This record gives sequence, structure tokens and C-alpha cells, in this order.
Amino acid sequence: MKKIGVLFGKERSFPMAFIERVNSKNVSGIVAEPVRIDKVTQGESSGYAVIIDRISQDVPFYRAFLKNAAICGTAVINNPFWWSADEKFFNNSLATKIGVPVPKTVILPSRDHPVDTSEQSFSNLAYPLDWEGIFSYVGFPAYMKPFAGGGWKNVYKLNNAEEFYQKHGETGELVMLLQEEIVFDEYYRCYCIGGKYVRIMPYEPRNPHHLRYASNFNPSTERLQQMEQIVLRINKYLGYDFNTVELALRDGVPYAIDFCNPAPDAERTSVGEDNFNWVVETAANYAIERAIAHKDGVDNLTWGEYLKRSVAHEALV
Repeated sequence: MKKIGVLFGKERSFPMAFIERVNSKNVSGIVAEPVRIDKVTQGESSGYAVIIDRISQDVPFYRAFLKNAAICGTAVINNPFWWSADEKFFNNSLATKIGVPVPKTVILPSRDHPVDTSEQSFSNLAYPLDWEGIFSYVGFPAYMKPFAGGGWKNVYKLNNAEEFYQKHGETGELVMLLQEEIVFDEYYRCYCIGGKYVRIMPYEPRNPHHLRYASNFNPSTERLQQMEQIVLRINKYLGYDFNTVELALRDGVPYAIDFCNPAPDAERTSVGEDNFNWVVETAANYAIERAIAHKDGVDNLTWGEYLKRSVAHEALV
């Protein structure tokens, strides 16, 4: 029997619906259940052919468990090694090399010294930074947000340098991005599952959270195809099995705003019934596909083109 497990935290609607959907398909030799951990011993199998990870970004113990499971052959969705290494500034940098439009973005050192560091730890860092050059490159208004993490936490809209200095002073040890504002005509949040299944969802980030999927954007067939190709290209290079890409359209050009969401919102009450059903059905089919393809004792993870081409010393484009 091949087991598909879901590792989750507070959320309930997606994990439970996913488990029910997989089991309702009655695929011979495959069963889905919540992941059960009673001990984690080095080099020993988790007992799962596939694990859908929805929480390890917040629980380091779970991330270590998943890496051990992957070493023993579990197909972890998403790859815990890559997820541990990835962050939003790298994503933007990669996009510039694979032909995906992104906002002008710079990374900033933390306002406060990290624990166990001092001024001497930053002897390679110019003081002051070239703030004039940074502000000239990005422009105002701009957004400042953490280079890692998500959930709209610690995100600031800044209209000038004075506001930047004030708000940056509140960020403590967080490493922040300063990013060009894309004044958009339309906005879309796009699910990508398995690197091949795409769901393009009109999205209005200026609405209250519970109304963000309530918008009337109506893209043409050509625009949908263009956005789908961008979403597929991004996930091909990053190697995510489960991710969302946010696209802002300015003057007809789709800009990738945020595409490091390996545990994206899948709550029925926020994404809406139709989107929820698509995510549950597609994730269930893909997990079954991965379980059928699973082979004991080998690497069953997904690795992105960035890493594969780097190892092979090939160009990114």
C-alpha cells in the first residue's frame, strides 16, 4: 500500500478535502491520510510515498523530518531542500535571466544587527549605502517587504525617502526588499500544480482579504495563454510542484510580483468554491500520479531547471 500524507497546521478545509478526494477515487494500492509522526530516526523511512507539505515553513522540526523522509525516498511536495534555500530576491534575480518581467528590486541589510554580530561583522558593507542610487533605481511609490516569508506581513507602501527611513527603522532584524510599485490595470493569482496544471484566478489585492478573489477582470484567450506560459516557465526553473504566481498587468505586460508561495492559500472561504474545487481535484490527481511513479530507495523529489542546468553548466535561457 502506498500512502499519501498531508502535513498541515491550522488549516482544515484543504487538507481534509484533499484526503477525501484522493480516497474517493479508489485507486488500487493508494490511500491518503494526515501525516502521523511518533518519532524521527535518522535514515529511516517515513512510510509515505508522497507527502504534501503545508506547514514546514513555520515549523523547523517538520522541515528536518521532511528532509529525512526525502532521503529515504518520499516524494515531498514541495522539495524541502530547495524550499529551504529559496527566497524572493533570488526569485526576482532568476526572473531577469529567464525573460520574465519583474519590478525593479533591491535587497537591503537588516536595520538592526542580527544576534551574535556587531559592527565588525559588517566591515564589507559600505556606510552609508548608496541610498540616492537605490531610490533612483526603484523610484517612489515603492513597496518594502521581507525577502523571505509571506502572508502580507511587514509590507509597507512608501511614497518618499522620509517614509522609507521611518518604516525601515521599524523592521528590526528583518532583511527587506525595496520594490518598484507596478500600477496595474489587472491582477491575477495563478496556481501551478505539478509544473503543468495552471489555474489563472482574477485577484484584487487592494480589496479586503476576504474579497480579493472577487474581481471582474476578463482576459482574452491570448492573454491567458501568455500568462500561463509565464507561470509554467517560472515553475519549471524553480522546480515547485505546488506554487502560486502573482501577475500584475501594466500596459499589457504581465509583471511577476510574487512567485515564492510554496504553501499558497487554499482555504475554501478565501479562494472561493470553484477555485477550491480545482485545487483539491488537481492536487489529488497529481499526488496519485506521483504515488504511482514512486520508486523505493531513490530520489523522488522534483528539481528545478536552475539547479539542473547549474550542475550541467548550461546557460539559463
